[in-house]
Amino acid sequence: MAEKKQIPLRLSPQLYAALAAWAEDEFRSVNGQIEYLLTECVRRRAGGREESAGKENEETE
Repeated sequence: MAEKKQIPLRLSPQLYAALAAWAEDEFRSVNGQIEYLLTECVRRRAGGREESAGKENEETE
């Protein structure tokens, strides 16, 4: 599998808290939740044609 790209991300404390609570509800890490949400957004924008992004995310969960 290709190595994942690391990027710095700045979030407000309120947004981080909301993401952390959501991640906990879905049994994910905050990083995993952010990756999941971004993957879903890209998939929806592409109209479901972006299969490779979804497959990579499913392997890491």
